[in-house]
Amino acid sequence: MQLLRTFALVLVCTLASAASASERPNIVWIIADDLSPELGCYGYQGVQTPNIDRLADQGHRYDAAFATSPVCSSSRSAFITGVYQTATGTHHHRTEVKRPLPSPVVPILSLLKDAGYYLCNGNNTLTRPGKTDYNFTSTGKLFDGIDWSKRTQGQPFFAQVQIHEPHRTFVHAKDIRRADDAQIPSYYPEHPVIRADWANYLASIETLDQHVGAVLRRLEAEGELDNTVIFFFGDHGRPHYRDKQWLYDGGLRVPLIVRWPGHLRPGVVKQEMVSLIDVSAATLAAAGLDVPQWMDGQNFLSDDFPGRKLIFAARDRCGDAVDRIRCVRSESFKYIRNDFPELPYSQRSGYKELQYPGMTVARVLKQQGKLTGPPATFWEASRPAEELYDLNADPEETNNIAGDPKYKKVLTSLRNDLDQWITDTNDQGYQPEPKQQETLEASRNWSGKAFQRRGLSPDVKPEVYLQWWEQQLGIK
Repeated sequence: MQLLRTFALVLVCTLASAASASERPNIVWIIADDLSPELGCYGYQGVQTPNIDRLADQGHRYDAAFATSPVCSSSRSAFITGVYQTATGTHHHRTEVKRPLPSPVVPILSLLKDAGYYLCNGNNTLTRPGKTDYNFTSTGKLFDGIDWSKRTQGQPFFAQVQIHEPHRTFVHAKDIRRADDAQIPSYYPEHPVIRADWANYLASIETLDQHVGAVLRRLEAEGELDNTVIFFFGDHGRPHYRDKQWLYDGGLRVPLIVRWPGHLRPGVVKQEMVSLIDVSAATLAAAGLDVPQWMDGQNFLSDDFPGRKLIFAARDRCGDAVDRIRCVRSESFKYIRNDFPELPYSQRSGYKELQYPGMTVARVLKQQGKLTGPPATFWEASRPAEELYDLNADPEETNNIAGDPKYKKVLTSLRNDLDQWITDTNDQGYQPEPKQQETLEASRNWSGKAFQRRGLSPDVKPEVYLQWWEQQLGIK
């Protein structure tokens, strides 16, 4: 009799769990690699993004969303856990030593799976496994499949759709002159190579938009669109120098759009500051789950979410470029701390040398004595230990006011806020990196071989490299 009671209890609990799982919405993350808000719905002129714009019209658009890191693996390690990457030891980009997450932190995948979700992760066409790029190890497989087609009937799914664009290498624009009148940050020198590279960036964004449209059409064709919460965002900012891998807004500010029919009013623009780790908390809440106390993320979809007063972010070693930079941002000011001020902003990075033609342009102009104004700052021999920017007066963060007595109170306050965050989160960036030398050598070998495949030396002279870029970009 006792055995029958036990079996009945297990059966009731199983059926209750299945019923609650079937009532949960599907959740889809559409993640773009390396995307700042150069989108039509964010007011950028010169790019056509009808599918993303329609997504924004049908949901909430967040104008002040930020990554916790300006590079993929550390940013992704943070938003898949809802915990700052510096707190979990996942802060270095391209590490040779990956370790398990510290208890009790787990990827939100584990929590969703326990709630009955089918987990999938695919590329833009959902035909191959999608990018993960997490800086931690895990036991067993993280995902059940590439798409949601193999889930059991009625089972909700959590899908990540990883879209490569606008990550480099860019799509080639049909007309490289399309960016001649485009708005380009003032910290880039004016040059045909810069314009042509930007044209390819915009073409890549338009390809991204086509992929987004295909995902939306599939959900609609399968009758799942209106039962699905869609989060669209970039994993960090745009893939141009002084943006990606840097803590200026060009590396941290990302588009964030959420569509949830019946729950979020369409066409709403939200101005409160949001961190990408908040996407994890909001995802759990949308699935009807409690947000764990160990999570740094907050449910930004909650009616009582006031917005973050401060945004924190960090950059550590990226490939063969060793660094440690921390920042804190309020609505009006950005404070950046460079722990290695003796290093130039332009310290060698094999990845950036391979991918960013603008760096070669700037080097050549500097040699010719033609690099002046904001573009010249990045090429100084060293950098200040502290940077402070008035974001209302200087949104491109080109005028460092850290030494201005007028802003001493703001500087002190943000400095203290950053110190407190470093302490509260037990920032692992101040610990020695295991096997750092081996990691640096591996990165340098990789970039050296890539240069060889181009028929170039890693130490190619800037003027020769510029000619190579001009040829690649079709500039005569």
